[in-house]
Amino acid sequence: MNEKPWKVVIADDEPIIREGIREAVDWRWLRMEVVAEAEDGEEALEHALRHSADLVLADLNMPIMNGMDLIRELKDRLPDCRIVIVTGHDEFGYAQQAIRFGVDEYILKPAKPEQLMAVMEKIALDLERSREQEKHLQLASRQIRKNIPLLRERFCNEWIEEAVGREEVLEQLKFLDLPGEPPGLFGILRWPEADLGPTVRSERDRQLMLFATENIADEILGEFPHVLFRDPLGFLCAIVWNATDPALFAGLEKAVIHYLKLQAVTHAEPIEHGFDGISAAYRKARSGVYKEAAVSPLLRRARHYVLEHYPDSRLSLEETAQTIGVSSVYLSRLFKQEMGTTFVSLLTQTRISKAIQLLNTTSLSMADIAEAVGYESQHYFSTAFKKAVGVSPIRYRKGELSEAE
Repeated sequence: MNEKPWKVVIADDEPIIREGIREAVDWRWLRMEVVAEAEDGEEALEHALRHSADLVLADLNMPIMNGMDLIRELKDRLPDCRIVIVTGHDEFGYAQQAIRFGVDEYILKPAKPEQLMAVMEKIALDLERSREQEKHLQLASRQIRKNIPLLRERFCNEWIEEAVGREEVLEQLKFLDLPGEPPGLFGILRWPEADLGPTVRSERDRQLMLFATENIADEILGEFPHVLFRDPLGFLCAIVWNATDPALFAGLEKAVIHYLKLQAVTHAEPIEHGFDGISAAYRKARSGVYKEAAVSPLLRRARHYVLEHYPDSRLSLEETAQTIGVSSVYLSRLFKQEMGTTFVSLLTQTRISKAIQLLNTTSLSMADIAEAVGYESQHYFSTAFKKAVGVSPIRYRKGELSEAE
């Protein structure tokens, strides 16, 4: 076998005792090697630390640092090191105390060779078992790390189906190296071709596309802690921590369309009620992504353009229509037909939604928030906000959700 021998340090202030121990044991047969001898506890500790000793045989009664202090130091600094005490009859009480401190064996002087050999055989067997156990643990750890994506997917699917309680959720999050606090956003990405089966693309191509999509999602969401998984419908789902803005997924959708030429559709929902809100957010996101799939690509491009350019106070229906290559009349009609709303309403809704986020998460002034969401003046912003929300932005920040009588 190619395993390195176990390293042994012998410590006793009497040279004849050290020699007797060294000569009484067939170290090579036990796959052990005496790497150092010491005549006091301090020297023994130095040798043990320098060689990362696996076994130390020590007398209790030694100068400078006695055996009891040596045991304490070894247990603190080399917790895996085995310790065997070789002591005299009159120190039997100390030997019992040493056992309580965690030594593996003690032998009374004068030690008989056969007794010493029997103890060393037992220690060697224990060391061998520990080594094998460590190998199995390392192998299991590698297997777990290798299967982390699969384990995460299984857990997340149980989570969205409410098949796990909150306590188990916390345990699994820790085990799977995910944040231990409630996430803020649940998003789904769907590409319609995925529903058409292998008649459109080969299974290999489908899997490559899904793999590429996951890579893009990882990159887009990389700023935030997140986990990606596929739900039972085959949709790519994402649970995101430290984020609550659904617009994050608009960027993902745009990237997939641009790089992979897939007509991807996304929808995201803020997660409410902490750990218990995952299932509801998933259902809303799933419903939303189906509705989004019914929206024409032209209108989706227009909405993405609004999401990207709403901070520009000059943003208009005409500019948006020109950018996507249609007339403003046609785009206006699309908004009415497919969404039952107007361009101006969508733009106002987007700006007010962003303003609410800033009011809730920052201490920016009203003037700065107004500018950040595309209003030319604080007055115009306050008027639009009150009309949409029911209270002024100042009252909203104070937690007043309705106007005082």
